[in-house]
Formats: sequence, structure tokens, C-alpha cells
Amino acid sequence: MKQYITSESVTSGHPDKICDQISDAILDACLAEDPNSRVACECLVTTGTIVVSGEITTDAWVNFQDIARKVVRDIGYDNLEAGFSADDVSVQILINSQSPDIAQGVDTGWAWDQWIMFGYASHENDAYMPTPIYLAHKLSRRLEVVRKKGILDYLLPDGKTQVTVEYENDTLIRIDTIVISNQHKSSVSLEELQKWIKQHVIDHELWDLIDEDTILHINPTGKFVIGWPKWDCGLTGRKIIIDTYGGIGRHWGWAFSGKDPSKVDRSGAYIARYLAKNIVASWVCDRCEIQLWYAIWVADPVSIYINTFDTEKVSKESIVKAVKDNFDLSPNGIIQKLDLKKPIYWKTATYWHFGRDDVSWEELDSTDIFKELL
Repeated sequence: MKQYITSESVTSGHPDKICDQISDAILDACLAEDPNSRVACECLVTTGTIVVSGEITTDAWVNFQDIARKVVRDIGYDNLEAGFSADDVSVQILINSQSPDIAQGVDTGWAWDQWIMFGYASHENDAYMPTPIYLAHKLSRRLEVVRKKGILDYLLPDGKTQVTVEYENDTLIRIDTIVISNQHKSSVSLEELQKWIKQHVIDHELWDLIDEDTILHINPTGKFVIGWPKWDCGLTGRKIIIDTYGGIGRHWGWAFSGKDPSKVDRSGAYIARYLAKNIVASWVCDRCEIQLWYAIWVADPVSIYINTFDTEKVSKESIVKAVKDNFDLSPNGIIQKLDLKKPIYWKTATYWHFGRDDVSWEELDSTDIFKELL
């Protein structure tokens, strides 16, 4: 049976991703000076304005305005040609400290709210990620590379990608459709833009999965000179499906960016991915989705559920038992296991939290625990 599954990604200049990056850059700045910082930082961008809000309790000295402008400048919004510029934007700061009622629970290592997190992994590719979101991210990241290296110097920061993958009996066959929309300077024609994006982005990244029947839509609406930060509003945490598994597997509804690791909706999602990936890499199953459920003021998860999609080679009960016997899944245990009190988060705010090779929750250092079940 044939199936078609689609996922999307966005570039670093998308307004929602600007917000994610500012929130995580502020988090990193706090953690760099005070690893025990409590941060829940939200950001909004709209025409000519950045608003930074939330609750932050830290001994670090942080210049929020400078960080926000640095993020915007690093993305590539360094003049008004794209409709948004680090040097011409108003930055408003509305920050409070963490509630002492919440702090008393966090200080003891409890979950300070009720959370349900999911982690997912499969054998589809070397990243153990669903292929549609993995490929969509590759295209988005490549758009940024060719823009910043000057290969396609007429590209501007805002952009989106979308990939539809064809499966047959759960086996990856080919790419059916690719959509790319990227902001550009007015000096380039649509025909030139389409030609060189195909050559330098699509063909560069996905040549082995494209055939003569693959459908390509490159800037299908035509002109895209003014990016969304000028015409639209961006918010932290509004790209949660893009940040996780692209719609494959379930999602709990919580976002990551701007939250320090005491927030289990972030650290719990990271340990869930770590467990799912190590379980799959041990070959006790080909696909794994793990659910962790936390209750308010309770340290350990109330329940652990594992779905192997009928690909398991051992009982699911034995996998759950191995998780319970070998991993401390309390908030403090997760932080210690994954070494999360470091300024590592800004880089995760674009392209992927999962499937990358430079974060602790992607390490495959616990596969032997699960191999013993075979």
C-alpha cells in the first residue's frame, strides 16, 4: 500500500524562528554565568518591534536588548532591504522573576506542573528521524548556507520548505513533491531563482531520492521580496511540530525554546528522544515512541508507555522495565544525565532539536542496556 507523508521546515529568518532564537540566546546567556538560572522567556516580533517577556530568575547580568539585536543581525536582518533590521527595530523588555510557589517545588527536584512528553525514533535514516521532516530540515539549512556563503546572494532570510515522501508498505520509495518558498531581492527574476535553487539546494541535498516524476514548486506564488517579520507576527514556540518529528508520532503540545532544563516539558522531551533512539539503535525494535507522564510535585514519571508499532523483537514490558531499572527520570536525574545546565540551546532553535549530532540527547551510549534483552 502506498502512503504519502508531508512535513515542513522553516529557515532561521522566519518570524517564529526569530523568536525561538532570541528566547534561547537569552537562556544561554543566563546559563553561561549562572547554571542554576530559571528561565521561561517568550518573544514576539512584528513590524519594527521585538518584545521580550516572561519570567527569569538569575544571578547573571544579561543585556536583553543587545542579545535580541545580535540574534537578528546574525540571521541576516542587518539592513532594511528585507523589511526588518537589527539596527532599526524597537526592543521592549517585560521580564519578571519566577513565582516563589513554583520555585519551592523546582528546588526540590519535583515536576512543577503536569506534563506528557513523547520521544520517537526509527531506522529510516542515519539520524533515526522520520524522513519527511529530516529532508525538509536539510533543505532549509541548505538555503541558509547558500545565502550566507554568497552562492545565491540574492536570497533573504525568510523561507519555508515542504517535502512529501512516498512510502510503500512502510518502506521509503522516493520523494513525491518538494515546495520551497524563499524571500529574495527584487533584482532576481523568478526563472533565475527557480533554476539556481533547484541546482544548489534541491539537487545538492536530495538528488538520490528525486526522479523524473518528482513535482517541484519553487516560489510558486511568484514574487517574495518582503519577508514576514514586516507583515506578520512571530511568536516563541509556534513551530512545535517542526521542532519535533514533523507530524509523525504524537505531540504533547508544549514548546522548547526559552525554557531552562528544570522545565520538564523541555528536558523530558529530550530524555524521551534519547531513550527512543537508544532503544531503536539496539535493534530491539525498528520504531519506537515513548511517552513519559509527570504529575505536579512528583519527581518520577507517573507512567512510562512504549509503542513499537509491532516491530518489537522482545516484549514491550521488558523494554519498559529496562528503562525503569537503569535511568533516573526525575527532573534532576535528566539534567545530570544529559548535562543540560550549559549554554547549548540557541543552536537548537533552528532546523532541529532532534536528529543533530552535537547534543547529548542524541548520543548512543546506552544501547548495551537494551541489547541485553535480545
